[in-house]
Order: sequence, then C-alpha cells, then structure tokens
Amino acid sequence: MRIGIDARFYGPVGKGLGRYTQEVVDNIIEQNRDDKSSNFTYVVFLSPANYDTLNVLEGDKVEKVKTNCPWYSVKEQIMMPYYLYKAKLDLVHIPHFNVPIFYFKKFVVTIHDLILTRYPTVRATTKSKLIYFLKNIAYHLVIKSALKRSEKIIAVSNFTKEDIIEEFDIKKDKIKVTYEGITNLSQEKDVKYLEKLELEEKSFLNKLPPNFIFYVGSAYPHKNLETLLNVFSKFKQENYPLKLVLAGKIDYFYKRLKEKAIDLKLYSKGDRENSKVIFAGHVSDKELQLLYQKAKAFIFPSLYEGFGLPPLEAISNNCLVLSSDKASLPEVIGDGAMYFDPENENDIYNKIKKIEDKELTKILKEKSTEFIKKYSWSKCASETRNIYLNSINKRSN
Repeated sequence: MRIGIDARFYGPVGKGLGRYTQEVVDNIIEQNRDDKSSNFTYVVFLSPANYDTLNVLEGDKVEKVKTNCPWYSVKEQIMMPYYLYKAKLDLVHIPHFNVPIFYFKKFVVTIHDLILTRYPTVRATTKSKLIYFLKNIAYHLVIKSALKRSEKIIAVSNFTKEDIIEEFDIKKDKIKVTYEGITNLSQEKDVKYLEKLELEEKSFLNKLPPNFIFYVGSAYPHKNLETLLNVFSKFKQENYPLKLVLAGKIDYFYKRLKEKAIDLKLYSKGDRENSKVIFAGHVSDKELQLLYQKAKAFIFPSLYEGFGLPPLEAISNNCLVLSSDKASLPEVIGDGAMYFDPENENDIYNKIKKIEDKELTKILKEKSTEFIKKYSWSKCASETRNIYLNSINKRSN
C-alpha cells in the first residue's frame, strides 16, 4: 500500500506544525523500518526548503517528492492534486486543514485547532481588511470541505475534537484524538555542546539576568503577550527583581509587541541591563534547553490552544510552568502547572509572585514529572499508522 504524507511543513520551516510533521514522519519511517511484515511504502512530499532535511536509508520503502507549492496558496490547490494523483496513493495524510479541494481520493487530515474560526480578527494579519475577509471565507470553505470528505480526522486533543463537532457538526466517531509527544531537548549526546554554548561569549544566554521567567512562541494576538507586558509594567513600578524573556522569530507581530514594550518603558534598545523585557529572537533547540534550565519559570498566557506543546517541553526540562486556564491547556498539562485566568492581570501578577514559594514549586514539579510520561511521539506515530490502515480498509477504529 502506498501512503502519502504532505510534509511540506517538515522541520523548523513550519514552526509548531513543522515539529509535529517532522516527528510523525521520522517515527513512522522508523517504525515501518522495524516492522518486517509491513507492506506500506511512504511517499513523502517536501518543499525545496526542506527536501534535503529528510534523510532516508536504503531499503526504507520511502519515496521523496519535491514540490514547489507554497502553503495556503492558489498554486497549492491546483498543483498539489497533480503531485498526489501522479503518486498513485491508497491514502494521503494532510497534517493541517489545507487539503486541496480538487483531490478526491482517500485522505486523513489533522486538525490542530480552530483558531481562525474562534479568533477571526484583522489584528492577526498583516493584510488589508478586505484581503483578510476573503482569505477567511476561503479558509472556511477549505476546512469544511476537508472535514466532510476525509476518511478520518485526527484531533490533537479532546478540546479540539469537541470544537470541531460543535463548529462543523461532524460525527464524533469520525474523529480520533492522538496526543502529540514531547521532543527530547536534553539528550546525553548534547551535553558537551550545551556546556560549550554556555561559555561562548557570543551567546546571548551569557547576558541573561539571574532572575527571569520566559515565553517561547509566536506573538499572535491570541497568545496574549500584551497582557503579560501590562503585568510586567506593574512589576517595574514596584522595582520587583524579575525580568521577562520572550523568545520567538522577530516578525511583524513581535515588532508590534516591542513597540508596546517601549511605550510602557519596559524595553530600551541596546540597554539590556535596564530593560524589564528582553526580546531574544529565534533560539535553537539547544539554546531553548538552557533557557528552560536557567529560568525561574516558563509562562504561557495564551487565550486559545488546540494542544500547547511548549509547556510540556518546559516540564520535561524540569522547569516550573505558569499557564493560562483556557482551551485545551488544563487537559494537556493536567496537574503540571500553576494556572491563572489570562484575562485577569491581577491573577497573573499574583501567580507569578508565587514562584518564590519553594514548597509549592517542588510539589508542582513532582506532579508534572509523572503526568508527561503519557506524551510520546512514538505512540503518536503508532496510533497514526493504525488510522491509516483503518481508513484504507474503511473500518471504524
């Protein structure tokens, strides 16, 4: 059987989707390699940017196909069906909602969240209001078509599953929940690299303050970082000895956030010592691990998440987590975090201050260590392979 996987998001080019796609693809290929009875051949569709990133071994029963179809584009809708039909697939897995509307053979689709449905705001785009309005209509048409025509829908949490059922009236037995895993950032082979990185003068990590909490991710409006800046404005007024480090690629949204930080006198370009907020920019996985290790806590003030991977990665690196109590986060993080109402600045302020309670933080870390054991990329890939098989055979799992 020939199984296609749309892996154009594979690797760092696809941000969070890239992590999901890469881990699923890598683990599926490994499991297929170890399963001598498997009759699956995987056809992996990649972009020019990540084609050489995926390494396969001789005998892996994997075919790589280079495509030049940008995400969410008209070209994607027209050309991807051509590539998919040409590969003569029994099934294809699209790891996001952007399923080509002109592809009519069997497919499964992964839905991570319904953020564009739940938070339709022009503040989340750099486009004009008209273009955003038209793109939002196109989004609804594409995702509705994908959900209705798919053999199975993979949801990354029960929260997302219920969101899909409520918004699009999909039968619940068509949706399978498959939790994501946690990427191991602290493998033994990286220890020497990390020690070297910590000593390098050029590393921004050597200039970090001794007392800070941090966030990693995008600065889209639903991430609620402006509220976090308001909270730190209060800390500044009180001369409270705590700083905020924000890690994420500096794009339009981070630039807008930086302007707010300047207005609140929390950030001064070139004056890290007197800045209450530090914009770290993009960080590598190894730099991220050091941030987890050095921080007093990781904070995640998001208003909406379909899963929420960064808090789990923080927990896996023994970092205390302060989290929003909205959407999927309580389901995913469980007892592993100290929760706050992300729309209540006083609540966020008070919970941040509680990180000084050593007994409380010790209890939270102990609970979280046990809780995260259920998140495994290997398990995610295995469940995904079963969904492929059941979808081809038209069985309900």
